[in-house]
Amino acid sequence: MGGTVVGAVETPAGSGEPSIRVQLLGPLTIERQGRALRLPASRKVRALFAYLAMAPRAVTRSQLCELLWDVPNDPRGELRWCLSKLRGLIDEPDRKRIVSQEDSVQLDLTDCGVDAIEIAGAIEHGIEALTPEKLRTLSARFNGEFLEGLELDASARFQAWLDGQRRRFRDCRVTVLSYLAQQVDAAEALGYLEQWRELAPFDGRVHTLLLTRLARDGRVREAEEHLEIASRAFEAEGLDTAPLWDAWRAIRARSSSIASAAPASDRPQIISDGSVPAPNAGRRASIAVMPFADPSTPQSERGGIADGLACDVITGLAQLRSLFVIARGTVFALHERRIGPEEAGRMLNVDYVVSGSVRRQGERLRVNVELSETATARVVWADTLDHKLDDAFLVLAAIGNRIVASIASEIEASERNRAVLRPPSLLNAWEAHHRGLWHMYRFNQDDNARAAHFFQRAIELDPTFSRAYAGLSFTHFQNAFQGWTEREPEIDRAYEAAGQSIMIDDRDPTARWAMGRALWLRGHHEQSVIELERAVELSPNFALGHYTLAFVHSQAGDAKAAITSADQSRQLSPFDPLLFAMFGARAIALVRLGRFEEAAGWAAKAAALPNAHPHILGIATYCLALAGSLEEARTYAAALRKKRPNYGIEDFLAAFRFDPHGAALFREGAKRI
Repeated sequence: MGGTVVGAVETPAGSGEPSIRVQLLGPLTIERQGRALRLPASRKVRALFAYLAMAPRAVTRSQLCELLWDVPNDPRGELRWCLSKLRGLIDEPDRKRIVSQEDSVQLDLTDCGVDAIEIAGAIEHGIEALTPEKLRTLSARFNGEFLEGLELDASARFQAWLDGQRRRFRDCRVTVLSYLAQQVDAAEALGYLEQWRELAPFDGRVHTLLLTRLARDGRVREAEEHLEIASRAFEAEGLDTAPLWDAWRAIRARSSSIASAAPASDRPQIISDGSVPAPNAGRRASIAVMPFADPSTPQSERGGIADGLACDVITGLAQLRSLFVIARGTVFALHERRIGPEEAGRMLNVDYVVSGSVRRQGERLRVNVELSETATARVVWADTLDHKLDDAFLVLAAIGNRIVASIASEIEASERNRAVLRPPSLLNAWEAHHRGLWHMYRFNQDDNARAAHFFQRAIELDPTFSRAYAGLSFTHFQNAFQGWTEREPEIDRAYEAAGQSIMIDDRDPTARWAMGRALWLRGHHEQSVIELERAVELSPNFALGHYTLAFVHSQAGDAKAAITSADQSRQLSPFDPLLFAMFGARAIALVRLGRFEEAAGWAAKAAALPNAHPHILGIATYCLALAGSLEEARTYAAALRKKRPNYGIEDFLAAFRFDPHGAALFREGAKRI
């Protein structure tokens, strides 16, 4: 639906004016060839049209019946009647837009222009890249609330969907206005800022920008009056006014016309839009986890499965110690005031917001969860988790762990990608650390050296950043494990950096993970396992901790435990940069158990991943040979020799720490080829 939105905000895919234009932002209107169509009087017909227009895929008839009818006598009959009305409205003799397939219904609008779809697509594809002209076009699309005036009080599920869409597009409008206000001249910007302020009166960014614009124009008295009014409004809502006053002091300090009025102590560092960064800005990404919606529970009744899950996610993210997590009491208080997730994110000035819903259907629990970026309203990650409710506590724990691990992984990937685009000289400690991670996960000698450089830079900028030391330890681990430099000095450096990480924060699971790897390098198997188990005790959602336990156990410990840990790490982080290593550890454990064919399958999966290093190709080569697949084994051996011409079984065994039984098995695999 809608085609390529970013490249053509004005029209859908293809050329020329769309045959039908649909306005969902404001009162519902449908135009054909510029002429407004007369809509059916039935509110449910219009609601059905809007829901199908926004649905990303076909919807089952039973879902539509549940959505629009409470307990009608004949819901499917009423649905057929509504669909017939829609066919008469938008179908043409040679163009059927209501598509029915078996028990599902879909609305085909590929040749139509839908304002809400165009806006959502533009934001999803990257609003930062849009020109002021395209932003103006998007802004003009907002003609009011989503489906303004269309409520179905008797249809609770539709009303819940409608409320969610209204919050979503209100937030989209704020995002468009915020980018637009910073790209146009002062006179035009003030108009957009006022619209933004009306939509989000407790968003600190809009007040900072308004104060900045007024001060630049010499309208200091107006700025101070605005600050007083805004402060009283914030105080009435129980919100902290200190950031507003800090921002105003910074703005005064910048203004040459009144610089003398600002004492030196009132001149904090400011960023390009005039706002004041929080202490240690950029040190950690910040996140708010809003209470999950539960349609079966009234908002006045708290404490059910949805609230329990949200609390588990908050706790799990806090245990990772890599993010600044807003406390439970704050987010629940905002939720009780019916403040939506994105608006709460702006009020709390966090980078990311988690929201979702929980629905119990018979013996199954379905959880929808979404991670969005506050500044751009872009959905970073979304998933639906469906579990059988055998044991509610175990199911909630499993779902919560998966959500926490996925959020941590997606935020890390997002922060890595953002850091790569920043000039190296402008990176703060947090960004330098994530730039290091980007290079670290490429698993080659040059990138590993670059990763070490950026971790060192992060440490110089913030000597108390435990994760930067853990990252540095991992680069020394790689130098030793891959044989890129002399092994013993690198082992000592890996151990020293891991020790620094623990000294800074002994409850950081990443610090314990780094120490566990360093101890394994030193040949201290039992101490290594103790540290790694401590890492997953500190954070049961820490996928790398589970993987490294699998790695260590696979070679000389409990092979069955290694398989369990490898599976746990994959379940927690199914798209992890170290996924190839998770597969490889599982393959090694299976070899030690004599299950060669299974081992060969997992080893081949590991070797197929793009960032697999030579030792992974070695695992695949020897596992396939043990399984009797000699031709395939020779293919991997050739690929391995292309990367490392002199690589042999002694290099392989020197990198790992196998028990005698495991070493003998892999030697046998090498002999066969």
